[in-house]
Amino acid sequence: MLLIFTGLPLSIAGEETMEREAADCRYSSGAERPEHAASWRSHPLPNDDVFSPLLADPKQPRFFASYQATRARDVGRSVAIASVGFGENFGLWGRREEGSCNGFQVGILAGVFSQFNLDAPSFDLLNSDFTIGLPFSWRQGPFSTRVRLYHQSSHLGDELLLGNPGINRLNLSFEELEALLSLDSPGGWGRVYAGGGYLLHRDPASLDRAKVQWGVELRGPTWHWARLEQAVKGSLAMTPIFGADFKSFEEQGWTVNTSVMGGLEWWGTQATRRFRMLLNYYRGFNPYGQFFSQKVETFGLGLYLAF
Repeated sequence: MLLIFTGLPLSIAGEETMEREAADCRYSSGAERPEHAASWRSHPLPNDDVFSPLLADPKQPRFFASYQATRARDVGRSVAIASVGFGENFGLWGRREEGSCNGFQVGILAGVFSQFNLDAPSFDLLNSDFTIGLPFSWRQGPFSTRVRLYHQSSHLGDELLLGNPGINRLNLSFEELEALLSLDSPGGWGRVYAGGGYLLHRDPASLDRAKVQWGVELRGPTWHWARLEQAVKGSLAMTPIFGADFKSFEEQGWTVNTSVMGGLEWWGTQATRRFRMLLNYYRGFNPYGQFFSQKVETFGLGLYLAF
């Protein structure tokens, strides 16, 4: 079947593409479990995961750069911000049912999230959050879960401190135990997830400990852009994607923080790397650093890389 997309022929992938895509368990529902009993195999240093990374969570460790038109709702001030992130969930060891994505995995996660004030003459660094932790993931058919224990510490930028000598700096750091349960739709076109977290240790000690989190993700049909594939001399697929993530913290009186992302994802059908261009919208309390009591609303566009 051919569609016309901005004047270029576009084909919708069939079963063959879906089978190739299933090789990466981050983007598979696990429904390809064999009917007969299969053996289990160990996987040292796996290149994927049995739990799909959260698309719309602003604190998901990944590589990205985005422009954010940000409005501080409590003071009515607007500012342009560049938000960047560097990080990944790195698998150390897993065990899976041969021929499917069923199994479990342990790994290590690390991430850095930084924000820069684009309205300042030198693009001042506002804040950086550093995270490191140990995730455990498990999948059985359409059900998957992620449990992780991680540490976060936050640091204000030097330019922000020099330009605002009266700022009340907090030494924000904590360790959180978090668990999420996810359910994939038949065929892998969508998922819902829910869970929560609890701060085991926190500084300042007055922080309330609990949070809840839930969300939904949708994946559209896979498209092949024939002329673009001819230009790059390889198989290149494109998929529209959408995600909405919601968090509610005891510290913030259980107010719901909403993060929505949607756009296009490209990948080579024989590779695990993915490139995304996403529009994003956020409304709630600032998700970064010691600004967690600041109400913000942001709208932007970002580039996201998945390895």
